[in-house]
Formats: sequence, structure tokens, C-alpha cells
Amino acid sequence: MIATGGAVRLTGSGLGCSEWPLCTPESLVPTEAMGFHGVIEFGNRTLTGLVGILAIIVLLTTLRAVGGRRSLAAALWFALGALGAGAAAWGLAAVAGFTGAAGFPFFTGGLILVTVAGAVHSLRTVPERRDLAALAWVVLIGVMAQAFVGGITVLTQLNPFIVGFHYTLSVVLVSVTAAYLVRMSDVPGPRELAVPLWFAILSHATGLALAATIFFGVLTTGSGPHSGDANVIREGFDASALAHVHSWPGYVLALLVAVLTAAAWALRLPLRRWLVVLALVIVVQVVVGVAQARNGLPPLLVGIHMVLAALSAAAYTVIVLRLKRPANPSVDGVASAGASSTVPAK
Repeated sequence: MIATGGAVRLTGSGLGCSEWPLCTPESLVPTEAMGFHGVIEFGNRTLTGLVGILAIIVLLTTLRAVGGRRSLAAALWFALGALGAGAAAWGLAAVAGFTGAAGFPFFTGGLILVTVAGAVHSLRTVPERRDLAALAWVVLIGVMAQAFVGGITVLTQLNPFIVGFHYTLSVVLVSVTAAYLVRMSDVPGPRELAVPLWFAILSHATGLALAATIFFGVLTTGSGPHSGDANVIREGFDASALAHVHSWPGYVLALLVAVLTAAAWALRLPLRRWLVVLALVIVVQVVVGVAQARNGLPPLLVGIHMVLAALSAAAYTVIVLRLKRPANPSVDGVASAGASSTVPAK
């Protein structure tokens, strides 16, 4: 999604579909007259739907595994309720004068609200592994919110702050899915620190540097020449000045990761290999960032920079979750899934 979303922006296809959720006032799909811009924009929308379907499958299989048929049935009932709430909201919007596609945001809002209610109910009733259930719910709700924000992006004619939030939400979802994959193979139960306290503190400081780097990177790109449409001219922030501000936490991040990696290998910490992964991603990210700045921000390099930022966030997520280990590491993860079902993962 991040790669295709970047392609939408970097090829000037941000308004390739002028409407939302329809592509044109008369058509759901792009017409021949819209050219490749419409195809690129609609392709990104279609991929959002695919990711949403995958998120639903992951959620339902997770609830079935950790909560049994009762949790699965409750989620399906809430799904029907969400569709009903969305339809009701759309009907009320039509009565208020928001007909056709103009009423779709109301439908999405009703859908999300009832889905959130379903998530709250599910997390209160699931008997075990609430961590996995919570992460699966967050991904599904996040994808739904992403579709809503994408629509607002089109309706606001590519407002840079909405576009930036759209990307940031994608990075958060990548990190949440990384967290799910890590926790999925973890032993449930209490956890304890697996690294020295100073190492954990420095790791969290690294996270702040990474967040600052991504934040200023989003502002820099939002103020740069790649607005997403040839007719949308960005004004406000100085992109050149922001590029320098963006590089400062980036270099701090690279230094902190280098220190953590060296320390992890010297201490033989279990997460040392993941720190190597993060270090490699950061090194490539720095090289790409410098290259794009010196060559006038070529679209391909900007797109690679965006994807690498998400990968660095995912790798960092794995590292943070590996700062702790099960308090009873001798218990086999597979065998303890049922025996430890009454102990919530922390």
C-alpha cells in the first residue's frame, strides 16, 4: 500500500480519480479518458480493499484460535451490525441532502464506530491472548480508517497534512502487523527485561529519534515538489530548510543504532541480529536520502525512501518487543498455549 500510494503521489495521480468512493461521478472504475493516472489511483484503492480482506481473515482466525466459536460468532454479529449502522447513517445522510457518493463518508463512519464497539466487546470477553486479538482489531480498524482518510484526501484536493497523516497511518499499521507476528510466536504470560536497563533506555531513545526522523520526513515531502497532482501547488513550509531539519534526527538515529548494534554483539544479546537488520535499513536510507537531495528529488528515490522508512519502523518494533522475554523461558511456547490460557500476555 505504501509503495503504490507513493506511486500515486509521485506520478501526479493523486486526483486520477476525481471522486470518492467512485472514480468519476458516473463510474466506479477509471475510464479510458483518464489515462494511466486513473489506473494508478484506482489500483491503490483496490489494494486497500485487498488488505482489508486479509485483515478480516487474520482477525477471524485469531478470534477463533484464542476465543473459540463464541468469540468468532460475536465478531460476525458485530460485523452485521456495522453494515446496518453504515446503511442507516447513509440513509440519514441522504435525508439531510447528502445523496449518492456524498453520503459514503457517513456510511464509513457508522461502520467504523460499530467495529470499534465490537473490538471493545471482544477484548473484554476473549479468554486468552488479548494481545493478539487487540493487534488484529487495530489492523482492521486502521485499514478501514485508512480508506476513510484516503477519501478525505481526495475531497480536500490533496491537502498536505491529510496526505501526511495518510502515510503516517500506513507506517503505524506496518508496525502493528510486525508486532502481531512477533507476539504470535511468543509464550503467553509475564515477561521480564532481557537486556541491561541502560540498553532498554537507549533503545527507547532511539525510537524517539526514529519517530522524529519520520515526522520531519513527512513534512519535508509534503512541502516538496511531489504534491500528487500537477495543478496542486504547495505553499507554506520551506522544503529545503525542512530537509536539513529532517536530516538531524536521522544522523542521531544512525549513531544510536550503531551504538546499540555494537553493544548487542559485545554482550551477545538475542536481538543483535535484528539490530543488524535495522542498521542496514538505516544505512541504505541515509544513502538514498542524500542521493535524492543531491539529484533534485527523483520520484523513484523518493518512493524507495518512503518504503524504507516503513521497514525501519517495522524492524524497530521487533527490537522493542525483544527487549523482554518470557519470565518462564523453559516453558515451550506451543505446549503452553493451552496450559497458560488463563494467564494474560503482558
